[in-house]
Amino acid sequence: MNPTASPAPETDQPWSRLDKRMLLVHPVTEVVKFIPVLIGSVILGTSSGNHGWSVIPLALIVGFALTRWFTTTYRVGPTHVELRTGLIQRKKLAVPRSRIRSVDIEADLLHRLLGLAVLAIGTGQQADSGEKFKLDALDARLVPDLRTALLAHTATPHSVTGQPVPAHDTDERPDAHRGREIAHWNPGWVRYAPLSLTGFAIIAPIVGLAFQYGVGQVLFRSDAVRRVEDGGALIIALGAVALFLVIVLIVSLAACARYLTTYFGLRVTDDGRTLHLRHGLFTTRQITLDLARFRGATVNEPLLLRLAGAAELEAIMVGENPRQKVLPQAPRTAVEHTLSHLLAPNEFQDKAIATPAAGPSPGSAPLIAHGPVARRRRYTRTLTPIAVAALVLLAFSLAGVDFSPWWWLVPVVMVPVAIALAEDRYRGLGHAVLPETATSPAWLITRSGSLDRDRDCLEAPGVIGWTVRQSFFQRRAGVATVVAAAAAGKKRYHVLDLPLDDAWALIEAVTPGRLGRR
Repeated sequence: MNPTASPAPETDQPWSRLDKRMLLVHPVTEVVKFIPVLIGSVILGTSSGNHGWSVIPLALIVGFALTRWFTTTYRVGPTHVELRTGLIQRKKLAVPRSRIRSVDIEADLLHRLLGLAVLAIGTGQQADSGEKFKLDALDARLVPDLRTALLAHTATPHSVTGQPVPAHDTDERPDAHRGREIAHWNPGWVRYAPLSLTGFAIIAPIVGLAFQYGVGQVLFRSDAVRRVEDGGALIIALGAVALFLVIVLIVSLAACARYLTTYFGLRVTDDGRTLHLRHGLFTTRQITLDLARFRGATVNEPLLLRLAGAAELEAIMVGENPRQKVLPQAPRTAVEHTLSHLLAPNEFQDKAIATPAAGPSPGSAPLIAHGPVARRRRYTRTLTPIAVAALVLLAFSLAGVDFSPWWWLVPVVMVPVAIALAEDRYRGLGHAVLPETATSPAWLITRSGSLDRDRDCLEAPGVIGWTVRQSFFQRRAGVATVVAAAAAGKKRYHVLDLPLDDAWALIEAVTPGRLGRR
């Protein structure tokens, strides 16, 4: 979102200020943001004996925060929404109301206690932090009506292809105005939180910072560690297992805490033109997604989640948030239900007006395997490094290098692991093409991966180009990788190791006539 090059049209609408209660919010948030600076000033003031060094930074931070209320004004005109900010460098943002694609609402614990909320306007384009249109903070009672007014121009519902839905369909659809709930959070879902890497992402920086400041040296030089080392291999092994269990417990608790605070009370509703997400325990967020920018969905199936019968769901969107998470770690049944609604909404309309869907929905369509060549390539890629490691050990042994025979267990143990990984990678490889029907466009479904598996469902109108790629070994094997380019989500969607003749047939099935004459 960029400031307009030319001034917005004149309007008689007066400029408004943010709620006065923000004078209690911004000083607190700014002080929290500059805690390291304040700690440094306190240390400097104490060591120098001049305690003024401890007060001056605090006064400057609080004073700067208070000036934001006096220097921030906004107004909502008939054609533009305008925002003026800045004390030393004045900045004016003007957004045409016709370009507004989302209005998100956020409120942390302090905002909620004071009855305030933060309103952010999105146009579907990338914006730097200084160019985002955000009103912090407004009276929470005024925000819903303001969001409705700002999104009034999107009142014409759209299908997943971005085409307007006939008026008679939307008027007769039940719950068309208040929205249909397509997913809601269940407290039991928190059991899936430790199966992702979010806990490690929280703990790892803390542990790294602690070791950087010498905690590791103190720990390993302690008398307790020396006593364990003197106790022999058994005590060391038991200590390692206990340490591993403690780390897993801490990481699991951190992942559960983050999951609860972020997704508590999640509700996903669809009113036919926008998708509304609301979630959060301490900080509540309300996200609005314009279905005109919806191009499909991705089901994330990491190994641990897949073994537990769970998955994650992301919406493939055009614009600022190309991969918007719709459902966090959740049972596969809940993910499939929401996915089916997003990709085949006609199946969920009232039976009196719903058009029966022809064939399977994109979320449950069976996939086509890629054949024996793709399977052989999976096995080759996983077993080759092990064979190389065994040859290196053999070369060292023939050269007379003395090493422990226990090293030979490494390739022996890794062989069954590699075989299982290769077979799982092949089972996860597949694709499907669903032809266009009277109620839905053609769909490209592709799946790949093992430790981190994605099932991408991309609508054909979202494909803007194709690439057929062959490496040296793929040319010898007669297979190719087909890449569908899109302006949404991951931008590139791969169909791996497909027989070359099937690659051209795939492109023609998804986008007829796009190949032209070859």
